[in-house]
Amino acid sequence: MSMPEAGAVAPGKPAASESGGPKTFVRRFRPDRVGAVAIALIVVSVAWRAGLAARGWFSQDEFVLAAQALDARLDADFLLGTFNNHPTPGGLLIAWLMVRLAGFASWPWVLMLAVGQAVVGIAVYRLLRDLLRPGWGLLVPLALFLFSPLTLEVSSLWLVGLLLLPVQLALVLAVRAQVWYVRTGRRRHLVMVALWLLFGLLFDPKALLIAPLLFLLTLFLFTAGSPWRSVVRVVRRYWPVWLLLTVLSGAYLAFYLTRPARALDQVTSAGQAFTFLGDLVGATVVPGLLGGPWRWTYAGDGPPLVDPYSVAMWLSWLVLAALVVVTVRRRRSAARAWLLLACYLGLVAVLFAATRLGGVLGPMVGTVPRFVADVVPVAAICVGVALFGLRDAGEQDRYVPRPLPGIPRVLNSIAVGRAAITAVLVAVGLGAVWSTVTFGDNWSTKYGREYLATAQAELAAAPAGTVFLDATVPDRVVSGYFWPDNLQSYFFRPAEHQPEFVEVAELPVTFDAEGRIRPVRIEGVPVLPGQVSDCGHLVESGRTTRIPLAAPVEEWPYVVEFGYLSSGDATVTLRLGEDTREIAVRSGLNQLFFPLHGAGDAIEVTINTPDISLCTRLITVGRVVPAS
Repeated sequence: MSMPEAGAVAPGKPAASESGGPKTFVRRFRPDRVGAVAIALIVVSVAWRAGLAARGWFSQDEFVLAAQALDARLDADFLLGTFNNHPTPGGLLIAWLMVRLAGFASWPWVLMLAVGQAVVGIAVYRLLRDLLRPGWGLLVPLALFLFSPLTLEVSSLWLVGLLLLPVQLALVLAVRAQVWYVRTGRRRHLVMVALWLLFGLLFDPKALLIAPLLFLLTLFLFTAGSPWRSVVRVVRRYWPVWLLLTVLSGAYLAFYLTRPARALDQVTSAGQAFTFLGDLVGATVVPGLLGGPWRWTYAGDGPPLVDPYSVAMWLSWLVLAALVVVTVRRRRSAARAWLLLACYLGLVAVLFAATRLGGVLGPMVGTVPRFVADVVPVAAICVGVALFGLRDAGEQDRYVPRPLPGIPRVLNSIAVGRAAITAVLVAVGLGAVWSTVTFGDNWSTKYGREYLATAQAELAAAPAGTVFLDATVPDRVVSGYFWPDNLQSYFFRPAEHQPEFVEVAELPVTFDAEGRIRPVRIEGVPVLPGQVSDCGHLVESGRTTRIPLAAPVEEWPYVVEFGYLSSGDATVTLRLGEDTREIAVRSGLNQLFFPLHGAGDAIEVTINTPDISLCTRLITVGRVVPAS
């Protein structure tokens, strides 16, 4: 005999908690102490994390997206495009509006993150209240979600929060709608499941995992019996929701595959996959669910990466293993809850193994906590079920420890068990506090903020007519692999004071690594010395002069420094490989700086104006750097 299914309510018949009546009316106005404490926990979590977010600032991707949003019109081409290979029309819409509203001011972004966290926190509490047995135990999985260090990146980095907070909300509310659909069979819950899936897909393709999560949740938590019979029963009984989710997911995938995107990063070896899995599960998820990682690795202006202490990491594994054994022995549904968590974590691991491991950042993917941010609400659900059981399952604890006769109460199994649980909860809580504090210390170091503040002060004091040659910002502000989005002309677009960038200039300036304005010099490959006495290389009208470089240069967008002595005003064409640039020269001794995209071992110079000659000793092909 299999146990009755949780949710064994005839389709179309309201569940008890949805029915009205005098008792329900009275219950609504009865003081809810558990709910009051839950709201207090949500407020504390949101306020604490808002303060943490305010200590930080923008990071790499935020600068890139802010510049792109300012360049774009709010149309279908922009909204249906991709950012970092992700279609995210909802995220692009909010970013477009927020960048124009707030620019580089931080408080509107912090407020946006705080509101999002509050909404998700309330949604998680309502789901736990609907799903689990009532009582103070609801606060344990709720606190696990609210204070998990694995979601600190979501509550601190505005782009991550902009994309993942809606996915978390969609996941939680889709699960809640599915629970009510299983219990009641009402179509309105089926419609809400579909709507919340679509809402999540507006922000991140990872919301596709909501569909298999709902199937696994229904299979593990709302059926009983052998695996094959459970699968058949779930498919037959709830086929409308699986059909709807399959159609929506398939349509989204078809749309996703039409979007322009770079090739996905592929796994290059089995060892790479196993290392990633070990990092993701062993160093990130398990310690993170038990208050870790306790220590972080600094990662520039971006959020830090997890770096748990080895001893603490192994202890977290032992604690989790003990928790699984104890809960499975105590409650039948616990085993299914842990299987649900393992299966969903497996889906996340497969997704990232298939798309992220082969790139430049592949070796560190497993230590990035935002990649498992959606695992945290699933873990809260599963831990709650394993510890306290489903609200409507009707199951009894299979093993209840009893006081042992003749043994003092302080030493009996119940007291020891309660003391052990209390000690674990206190240790996890203190670990979460420590992890959050150390995260904040990392997050508060922002070179980009200091660089921009210095540059803005310099621009405000710069004399009129100051012109800049475009160059990259320091790697610690925006990494080089974001090129061309790491150019100063992109970076400063949302700023209050704008540099004036030009392509050709006689006395241009640039920013140094700290954001101070400095004269320009070109670091690169010079030309070889010329053979004409008191001239160097002589260029005359009517013929092209080939001036060899000291070394060949590869194809790249270079900047050229051209110093010359001209007999008159003229136009001159310079060629590097296939690229040419026409410039105007003035009579006398002068210099010019200008971009030239090409490759080769020589610069060719042609004077386009008759009866003009010029001499040059200085031609350098390279990159812009600040003069000391």
